[in-house]
Amino acid sequence: MNSDVPTLAVVVKGWPRLSETFIAQELVALQDAGHRFDIWSLRHPTDTKRHPLHDRFTGQVRYLPEYLYQEPQRVWAARAIAQAMPGYAEAYRIWRQDLRRDLTPNRIRRFGQACVLAAELPREVLGLYAHFMHTPSSVARYAAIMRGLPWSFSAHAKDIWTSPEWEKREKLQAATYGATFGATCTAIGAEHLRGLADDSNRMDLVYHGLDLSRFPAPPTRTLRAANGPFHMISVGRLVEKKGFDRLIAAFALLPDTLDWHWTHIGGGGLGDTLRAQARAVGIADRITWKGACDQPEVIEAMRRADLFVLPSRIAADGDRDGLPNVLMEAASQLLPILSTPVSAIPEFIETGTHGILSDDDPAALTAAIEALANDPQQAARMAGAAYDRLIAEFQMDPGIAHLSKRLNAMCMENP
Repeated sequence: MNSDVPTLAVVVKGWPRLSETFIAQELVALQDAGHRFDIWSLRHPTDTKRHPLHDRFTGQVRYLPEYLYQEPQRVWAARAIAQAMPGYAEAYRIWRQDLRRDLTPNRIRRFGQACVLAAELPREVLGLYAHFMHTPSSVARYAAIMRGLPWSFSAHAKDIWTSPEWEKREKLQAATYGATFGATCTAIGAEHLRGLADDSNRMDLVYHGLDLSRFPAPPTRTLRAANGPFHMISVGRLVEKKGFDRLIAAFALLPDTLDWHWTHIGGGGLGDTLRAQARAVGIADRITWKGACDQPEVIEAMRRADLFVLPSRIAADGDRDGLPNVLMEAASQLLPILSTPVSAIPEFIETGTHGILSDDDPAALTAAIEALANDPQQAARMAGAAYDRLIAEFQMDPGIAHLSKRLNAMCMENP
């Protein structure tokens, strides 16, 4: 696809988002591969910083009404246009069926956004591609039915594990206007979704991988003295599934003989709670909360650290990580890794070989931190193995080539 006219529409939750740089990486790579598309965002940005990748996107970013009441004239005008489309009645029927099972304001908003999307899509668009299987895919699906277009999606983590089974199943069945194909970034997610599809070939495993051209070569690391200062770093939103509450509890159990410090990078709603927890256990002076940072700041912090820690766990509502890109980013800088065997993390880190995967119990995390601090040579060996695996198996290009082929084939369905 070499034309400058967009033939694909990409639906995302929000653009730009620092916490979703894996999406920006993919979309820029698809653009570089020759795809021409606009981004249709369900929400306006809230981050004050941008990733350099966001500035490399050359298409238009179009914002659908974040809340329908904010743009009533646009919504009602779009609905009038959509009602004249051959597929509107079927889209409306399917949405009403979904609404009976999910009577929420979000479900109502999805249909209004879909009407706007269907009405405002350029006529040259041949297919839709949504990032995340829940809300963005619903909007894309309803709009695709209205316009008579094929659609597809990429699923990640929360959208897989917290969406109702009926909805996932119907988005994976041809008989219910399901996606032409779906992609997901973990083997465990792919297996789950293939079990819900009418055809297992409808779901692809496509690791995000890492575009190593965006990262500096790993630093030449001097082997740290076992009794020297020990600087740990974590990058991730301050939300339940990241497990930072248990990590703070683990820090409180570390012996006084260990000269440690922890830096956290990322935003999130639990910031005040976690800071209060650190103060309550008397370790606030050992922690630096940096908030949201752009990619160059993150990499520079990783290059100065001795250990990357991500104590992921399954949240009460079932939400969990997939395969966090930050693990691969840490590996790219030869930074030793401590994490947990949740979801797809073991697909990249084999414990004892590429890093340590610990139980997320605070005492277990404490023991793992002490072991890594006391054996810098072993930590460095595992960091080297993780780097080698990243280079051999988790680079970005193979996944982008596969996804590009799938998108091209989808759009050819509607020449």
